[in-house]
Amino acid sequence: QVQLVESGGGLVQAGGSLRLSCAASGLTFSSTEMGWFRQAPGKERELVAAINRSGRATSYADSVKGRFTISRDNAKNTLYLQMNSLKLEDTANYYCGARLGSSKYNYWGQGTQVTVSS
Repeated sequence: QVQLVESGGGLVQAGGSLRLSCAASGLTFSSTEMGWFRQAPGKERELVAAINRSGRATSYADSVKGRFTISRDNAKNTLYLQMNSLKLEDTANYYCGARLGSSKYNYWGQGTQVTVSS
């Protein structure tokens, strides 16, 4: 059974930093493309960052480019999202997704809340 468990969210002031983690189990992590998503109330889900299986290729939404960094540790089956220079508009529920045997993300975690205050 695939499980994705996020952690690291919380309340932070604008300009601050947070590091999110996603612990994966029930899958061959090193063979799975992963991504971080976020969804704020009343807004559509947004793909924030994606990373390929080796970790050598990454992509970012324009809204976070230069501030967020996605990475992975395949030995620890863990995905990370380093978030710097946080803005009020980064407030959302953040969750990780996995693409297993599909061109689309088809497994999700429950998410971790990130709240940025002024």
